[in-house]
Amino acid sequence: MISFSVTALVFGVVFLAELPDKTALAGLVLGTRYRASYVFAGVAAAFAVHVTLAVAAGSVLTLLPQQIVHALTGVLFLGGAAVLLRAKDGADGDAEIRRPEDQSFWKVSGAGFMLILVAEFGDLTQIMTANLAARYDDPLSVGLGAVLALWAVAGLGIVGGKALMKRVPLALITRIAAVLMLGLGVWSLWEAVAG
Repeated sequence: MISFSVTALVFGVVFLAELPDKTALAGLVLGTRYRASYVFAGVAAAFAVHVTLAVAAGSVLTLLPQQIVHALTGVLFLGGAAVLLRAKDGADGDAEIRRPEDQSFWKVSGAGFMLILVAEFGDLTQIMTANLAARYDDPLSVGLGAVLALWAVAGLGIVGGKALMKRVPLALITRIAAVLMLGLGVWSLWEAVAG
């Protein structure tokens, strides 16, 4: 059974954390050079792999006593908030994007898949997804919320990233994501101490 509230919470947190990430920029660049549907297919597949790995890692954490899980996820959320607040201009670097020799589906989607697979491995949102999977012990709802958020950011980056970034300052998005993560961290630590 999928929990709508868990899915919505995960979607919001992951979406806000991923917007200022290099992935939106990479999607924007790839989307301006190649057919958007081809780019999205590769990027979406890579995100599905990342979310599956993150949820599996988070599910393993649920085997630990609840107080330890709450303390661990609280500390990791606080660390994630600190990383977001320290990031310059809300971005964590540019990704190098190679141009495939032709515009076939397999070349373009393969380039998008490999770019995201490498660039996002161990990324903040992957770690956040693992934390959320451990916190809520609901892998399906967490996985669904995370993958939908990542796909939404990728879609925005590919199709309308330039317009979005002109209207919404990345610094504001980064601060909102950091405050949400800070709140989740404090809440998790409080539950560890109170529980």
